[in-house]
Amino acid sequence: MTDPAGGIPDDPEIKRERAHLAEALAALRRMHRDVVTTETQVTAATEDNDNFAERLFLRQARERRALALVDLPDVPLFFGRLTFEPGAIQAADPHHRGGAASGDRLYLGRRHVHDGAGRPMVIDWRAPISSAFYRATRGDRHGVLSRRRYGFSGAAELTGYEDEPLTGPGGEPGDGQAGDFLAAEIERPRSGPMRDIVATIQPEQDDLVRAPLDTTLCVQGAPGTGKTAVGLHRIAYLLYTERDRLGRGGVAVVGPNPAFLSYIRNVLPALGEVNVVQTTIEGLVGRTPAQHDDEDPEAARLKGDGRMAAVLHRALWLHVTRPTEGLMYARGAYRHRLPDHQVSEIIAALRGTARYNAGRASAAKRLAHAVLIQMERRGESGSHATVAGSRPVKQLLAQVWPKVTPEQVLYRVLSDAAFLAKAARRDLTPEEQGLLLWAEPARSWRSARWSAADTALLDELADLIERPTTLAHIVVDEAQDLSPMQCRAVARRCSQGSLTVLGDIAQGTSPAATADWRTLLEHLGKPDATVTVLDRGYRVPAQVIDYAARLLPDIAPGLAAPTSARRNPGALRVTERAPADLHDSLALICREQLKDDGSVGVIAADGDITAVHRRLRTEGLEPALLGGEENTLGTARLVCVPAALAKGLEFDAVTVVEPANIVAAEPRGLHRLYVALTRAVTSLHVLHSRPLPAALLRPPSHADREPAGTPRP
Repeated sequence: MTDPAGGIPDDPEIKRERAHLAEALAALRRMHRDVVTTETQVTAATEDNDNFAERLFLRQARERRALALVDLPDVPLFFGRLTFEPGAIQAADPHHRGGAASGDRLYLGRRHVHDGAGRPMVIDWRAPISSAFYRATRGDRHGVLSRRRYGFSGAAELTGYEDEPLTGPGGEPGDGQAGDFLAAEIERPRSGPMRDIVATIQPEQDDLVRAPLDTTLCVQGAPGTGKTAVGLHRIAYLLYTERDRLGRGGVAVVGPNPAFLSYIRNVLPALGEVNVVQTTIEGLVGRTPAQHDDEDPEAARLKGDGRMAAVLHRALWLHVTRPTEGLMYARGAYRHRLPDHQVSEIIAALRGTARYNAGRASAAKRLAHAVLIQMERRGESGSHATVAGSRPVKQLLAQVWPKVTPEQVLYRVLSDAAFLAKAARRDLTPEEQGLLLWAEPARSWRSARWSAADTALLDELADLIERPTTLAHIVVDEAQDLSPMQCRAVARRCSQGSLTVLGDIAQGTSPAATADWRTLLEHLGKPDATVTVLDRGYRVPAQVIDYAARLLPDIAPGLAAPTSARRNPGALRVTERAPADLHDSLALICREQLKDDGSVGVIAADGDITAVHRRLRTEGLEPALLGGEENTLGTARLVCVPAALAKGLEFDAVTVVEPANIVAAEPRGLHRLYVALTRAVTSLHVLHSRPLPAALLRPPSHADREPAGTPRP
């Protein structure tokens, strides 16, 4: 074993491993060059091909393949090696092409790399044979003799290795104790966006990553348990095993906000997957809310209520009315008349039986059919399409079945009290109807400013009017914050596919946040989903998670307190200062934190963060400010984060400023504080001048707990 901290001893084995890494990188570059060359040759050979769609498809496929093979300088090409018993590899995978160069050893990495003759130099971590890296123990070796982990510098230079024998003298069978390299990789300082965790996946995480495509998973994960990384790696795994099915249907990752998406944006490309949509719920439905959404939380909660589906259904179909007169179709000297009662029967038979536009099209066809019957009785003939598209039919439908947009319907619901009362019936009380109505309606639906809660209502109406496109698989992160109406928006886009639902009940901060996964899964259309709990954290130190867990009896009494595999000395500090000294102390804390490697986050209430950012700038610290026009995490080591945008992010060192202000800022303020307190990977500093929330002052629930052990490999 060599030094995981980066020492480079004069070790012949290090030299051999570096030589293999260099050869593998050269092979990867050759694979990329071959794809690009093939693209050029195919383009030249198909210049005269009239099938534009085919040429475009081939070009785009090769461009994606080439992009997936681009070497990422800061991402190690492989992270581990397995040494198998003689013949064990072929027994486990008869199709494996080894050879003298590889023998009974396999290098595991983020993508497959071959030597040009088909022999693997690096095996994709998603291949079935690779699962032994995560699952093999002394008690169940899977044919593995030893497991090797590598240490790399920040520039992906191989600096050391650690061998873990699974035979011979050692721990008890099945103990699976990990060594310094795994702990060092888990604790390595981070800056900028999130990295993959493929080198540190634990057995319980691997089970979820490799779950079959047809299985919908719901993962309740405490902070630091890796639920987000599990969801992203599951997408990468499914694209490896079910590429044809997923390629036809498409996949998407839905996150809570653009800041979160910027944080995870590099994980899938680092795994070689560049064709996955990463979006917010508003982006998924294709509707952008007003930039400044100051809607009343109670109104937002009501708009997210599942009862709104029935209200909107009635509101849409209230636009279909009884005719006041029949239809008269003239052809030459003849007049063909359909009496109003016959027209009413046709409209009534179709009303509400299909989507709005499809029903309208069917109504035109049935009206045309009735006219053609009269024409045939007189010995005439006519075109069905001509009659259905004639002016009389169009004029009649404009009166009894008008064309509408989702915005037109929702505008009437939110601005017309009488119309809302008809649509609501007994589903909403008069008080609730009053809560929904705009105090000052816009002049028309075209100038209305739609809130984030409105986007789900508009999508519900859009689905009632026209069928949306669907996807084969969707990962929904921070799903506990989805309202029932937002869940329905996700469900209709995955009606024939599966979901990976990730979240933490304790981190529910939206007005409609769920307290029950089963209820949320019913709204997602997946009531039989498998629910799994991850409560063992590998990133957040035990002192930090124990401190934040003091809030759980108030915010999520049904959840057990999470545990942590790490206990860092000095991981938690709580400091009280006078109000006049608060910002001076913050600047000193940030300077101290910046002396160490890694990222530093300052989290404060949304209303305080601008002043915090301004003060740190005057101190010459040059922090970035997340929010407003800047919704992505760049390369700045020090970032000021409004509490509302902290969810899903993590920083090596975090300072939470004035917890009482975070709690007071919103109805679910304690939940928001729990999120803020659990963003720290190495250390948390709580800085306050106002009294701390009472929940943080209660005795810790894990005061007598022994320090958690190291992670299992």
